[in-house]
Parts: sequence; C-alpha cells; structure tokens
Amino acid sequence: MNLHQRIGIDAKKDLPVEEAIVWAAEHDVHFLDVEVDLAPNALETIAERAPRIRELSARHGVNLGLHTVSGVNIAEVSPFVRDAADQYLRTYADMAVDTGAQWVVVHAGYHFTGDYALRREAALERLGRAAEYAERVGTLLLLENTNREPDDAEVHYLASSIEECRYYLDNLRSPALGFSFTVNHAHLFPEGIRGFVEALDLTRCREVRLADCRGTVEEHLHPGEGTIDFGEMFRLVEGAGFTGHYMNQWGTLEDMLEGRRYLVERAREAGIT
Repeated sequence: MNLHQRIGIDAKKDLPVEEAIVWAAEHDVHFLDVEVDLAPNALETIAERAPRIRELSARHGVNLGLHTVSGVNIAEVSPFVRDAADQYLRTYADMAVDTGAQWVVVHAGYHFTGDYALRREAALERLGRAAEYAERVGTLLLLENTNREPDDAEVHYLASSIEECRYYLDNLRSPALGFSFTVNHAHLFPEGIRGFVEALDLTRCREVRLADCRGTVEEHLHPGEGTIDFGEMFRLVEGAGFTGHYMNQWGTLEDMLEGRRYLVERAREAGIT
C-alpha cells in the first residue's frame, strides 16, 4: 500500500457510517474514522446497523475506526458519572467488535488544575479497565495525545505533554492499548513533533493524525496554512519505523481529500517513497 493509500479521512459525524464507507471506497480512501455518539450515528442505533456496517467495510476494503468524544471526561471521579464513563468506553469497544471496526481512539480526559493528581490517577485506572475489557472482547484502543491549553486556562487535557503520554503508555502495557499520535497537538509544545517522536515508543503507534497549526493555539488547518514542516514530519515518523495509517482531520471531506495530494508531495520532496 503506497503513502497516498495509507492516508485516511476522519469523517467525524458528517455522514451516516454506511454512507461514509461507500464515499471512502469511491475516493480510494482505505482508512476511515467515524464518531458514533450523536445523529446521524447515534450510539443507540449502531447495534442494529452493525451487520450492515461490517458488510460494507469488508466489501469495499475500508478499514474502519471509531473515535470517542474528547469532551467526555474519562478522568471523571464523581458518583454515577464515573460509572457512566466506564460504560462509555466499554460500549465503544463493543460497537467496534459488532461493526468490525479495527480500532477505537480514546482520550485520558481533563482536569481543573486543582484536582490534577486525583483525575490523572482516575484516568489511568479507567483506561486500564477499558484496555482489559478490550483485550477480552478482541478490539484495540488507541490513546490520543491531546492539545495543550493556554497556561491560564482553568481546564487542561490529560495526556497532552510528553511526560503525561509516557505516564499512561508506560503504566498501561496491555496489548489492547496503542497510541494515536496527533502531530498538530505535539506542535503546540516547545519540544515539537521531533521531541514527541524521539521520546515516545512509536512501535505502539498505529495511527498518526494530521492537520496544520501555527504552534500557538489548538487549530486544525489545511496543510500549508500553518507552520508544520510536513516533509520533516514524514521523515521523523517513517524513520522511527511507523508503518500504520495516517488520518486527516480538518475542514470538509473534500478539503481532506485534496490535502492528501499536498501531503504526498511534501513526503516525496523529503525523500519518502
């Protein structure tokens, strides 16, 4: 599979999953992320639709992944909602098995500055339980590195810095938990993409998520509109032994399709064949 075919599209909830799979096949997209929280892919409807989704992705050769919502706080500690956070992750794992999805992108949640240690530990324990469950049912979770919020923000994502990513990945060694590396999030830190690639074990990375940004605040720009050197990014990631898929996440579906050509050109200029 060439680089162009390894670059997938995050359809979010722009289309029903069934239509997104057909659309992907029509445009030579082999990797597809979808969100199944809300309409048109409300989670309550997926169990009934799962056989059709599985059949379509197998027939068209589209590798399907599910993407949980980062706004759901996996670091929840309050009664009742902490149980719901566990159920949320288990249900996504079940839906992956039912639909034939090959991975589920998950997050570590967020904290409110004063409760950092408490929520960091709660997220570790919850992700550990989720990974054990994923191992039992036979699916793969991919922990995504989240974006850096401004220093004076009240709310901050967990698993955003190199240190936090290592905290979760080093302490959670289940084969059912891998890594989803978002380069525009890494670009927000002084260490940059190079620092993340050199510090983290990319042998556990199954997906690299792509968008541009200017290195200041969270953005998902078309490649070339920000300050990321995508040629250098491909050199670093591929040089670290990454053989998985990439996932575009910005703009419209058409924007992301067009962006694949730009990305392949930057990779070629960098010597990636």
